[in-house]
Amino acid sequence: MHDRIPVEITPDVLLKAYAAGIFPMAEDADDPTIYWVEPRARGVLPLDRFHVPRRLARTVRSDVFEVVSDRDFDAVIDGCAAPRRDSSRTWINRRIRELYGALFDAGRCHTIEVYAEGRLVGGLYGVSLGAAFFGESMFHEARDASKVALVHLVARLRAGGYRLADTQFLTDHLSQFGAAEIPRNVYKRRLNEAVAQDANWNVWPRDRAVGGGEVLAALASAEA
Repeated sequence: MHDRIPVEITPDVLLKAYAAGIFPMAEDADDPTIYWVEPRARGVLPLDRFHVPRRLARTVRSDVFEVVSDRDFDAVIDGCAAPRRDSSRTWINRRIRELYGALFDAGRCHTIEVYAEGRLVGGLYGVSLGAAFFGESMFHEARDASKVALVHLVARLRAGGYRLADTQFLTDHLSQFGAAEIPRNVYKRRLNEAVAQDANWNVWPRDRAVGGGEVLAALASAEA
């Protein structure tokens, strides 16, 4: 369960909200209202113990996909907002697009993009603040594309010195990678420590395709 309060949000207010442990959502694409959300249990990914299933590791290593960051924010949020197989609704409304687009332009929102033969087939986006990264949404149009994006994300966060990878909620999809829920008070303590530190998203430069071998090596060094 979580608490929701209607509020008018600006990009600056949004960053302050993340630093305080809350984030915005909308009921659906046609509802202009945005709410603060603060889960009582928070989903997080373990950056030092991230688990990559063996079959997925082979896919990552094969470089069947080209994976870059921050090339096409609009296409990524379009993919995230598209109807899913299990639902025709999306929480990404026009104001959400505007807010995160403004954060992207300011260098505070980032994407991981997965291409096959030049076509975007998966990806994710989220917010970077200090040494904390807040994952917002992901999508895929090809098998394993969003999973590959997640592996690349965590490797980049590890290599860049991040301390917290926030998934907001825990799902079965994320559990297979080692994600877990932590109580709100524990999350707040970890959040405060992370946002007070520095990290480097551009440890791998923007628009550079990062190879799967380099990604898996970064994750392996985290486990050593």
